[in-house]
Amino acid sequence: MAFDLGTPVNTALLLYILYSVQRIIFPSNSIPQTVPNEFKYGYSWMPKSHPPTLLYRTYTPKTLEPFNGQEGKRILLAIKGVVYDVTAGRNFYGPNGMYANFAGRDASRGMAKQSFDTEMLTPIDQPMDKLEDLTPEEIENMKGWMEHFSNKYIICGTLVENDAA
Repeated sequence: MAFDLGTPVNTALLLYILYSVQRIIFPSNSIPQTVPNEFKYGYSWMPKSHPPTLLYRTYTPKTLEPFNGQEGKRILLAIKGVVYDVTAGRNFYGPNGMYANFAGRDASRGMAKQSFDTEMLTPIDQPMDKLEDLTPEEIENMKGWMEHFSNKYIICGTLVENDAA
């Protein structure tokens, strides 16, 4: 069985192979004329703006409260003294979100008890909740939420008592 260039299929196949080899040996090094700004040009596009930087710092219930997502601002919440930037989850934690009452607050008790009621929140002008009455199962719930948040959101601070800052 010999290779016959007289048949159109063999000729087309040979041309395709030669073209492919040429592309491998001499790849295109051209630079795009415009900066890509959407997916159809690949993953090398830049976002419109870099999100504002949020430094790791110490918060109190009073200084944490303004980070509740109102007017498009950042959203922070705390669980057992660890403050998370949950701005990326604005649909859940922002205004009108399912967990909006935790935005800018200590969510420890609510996460432990799997309750999103406002009764789970300690008023910001009172001492922080010591969580001493939680059952072992509730403590495990809270640890599960902390693990989930640590893997999904940025840890950006520590929550301490009002008079400690």
